Amino acid sequence: MKRSLSLLTFAGAAAGSSLIGGAPALAADLNVTVEVPRLTVAEYHKPYVSIWIENPADATAAGTLAVWYDSDSKEDKGVKWLKDMRQWWRKAGRTMSFPADGISGATRAPGPQKVVFSGAQGALKDLKPGQYNLVVEAAREVGGQEAVRVPFTWGKPGAPATVKGTAEVGAVTVAVK
Repeated sequence: MKRSLSLLTFAGAAAGSSLIGGAPALAADLNVTVEVPRLTVAEYHKPYVSIWIENPADATAAGTLAVWYDSDSKEDKGVKWLKDMRQWWRKAGRTMSFPADGISGATRAPGPQKVVFSGAQGALKDLKPGQYNLVVEAAREVGGQEAVRVPFTWGKPGAPATVKGTAEVGAVTVAVK
């Protein structure tokens, strides 16, 4: 994986982040930090989280990057609760099968969770340059549900963008590198 990132980074550096033959140089990866808030409630369960890309023009899903859920649950009970992430479930989740290779992961503890998504793999591999929203949706058992959208430009490295949720999601920062 490091080798392909280095090659993409080199290709981007060679292009000087300008246009080559009319096409913009593609970014190597998407750096995301998701703050899972520490909540003081009687019965706390780590949230299920979906991280996906949305086309802002029509609000369709352009791809799922990660789904954190109880993947080790006996009898796949964790899959049962994925539909509580309602927006993601309607747009992309219900057509997927779990565990999904390269997407599924365990729930995360409260605190900042840093994830790097390679542009050479998964949903980013075939994503066309342009404007998108990174959507982070969280749902907790015996808790609430919230989705946070962070706009970003794929194919053009830029300054990080941050949006903060109000309850189930803390600050979400997205940087195209």
